[in-house]
Amino acid sequence: MSISPASLTLEHLRAHGWPLVETVERWNPHARIRQDLFGFIDVIAVRRDETLAVQATSLANVAARVRKIGEHPNIGPVREAGWRIVVYGWAKQGRRWTLVREVDCS
Repeated sequence: MSISPASLTLEHLRAHGWPLVETVERWNPHARIRQDLFGFIDVIAVRRDETLAVQATSLANVAARVRKIGEHPNIGPVREAGWRIVVYGWAKQGRRWTLVREVDCS
């Protein structure tokens, strides 16, 4: 992907009324990998009394990310906190990147 799924997600959420949106994955230079918050969150969005945790990926990887979240040991506490957890699947349609699939993992 030429533009990251996380960047697409930030733009999408801001356009859909989420005033507080932030990327929470980070680069670990020692391991040379990206590490997600709590092991499965790329982007956090907050509005009023809602917190949305997003795993952003390409459409082809949605099923793998849903499985990763469901099996992760940190999923229980995040669900108990009442956060909505979703996987966004992005695909290029013509010249535009489009959010094609959203899977709720809450």
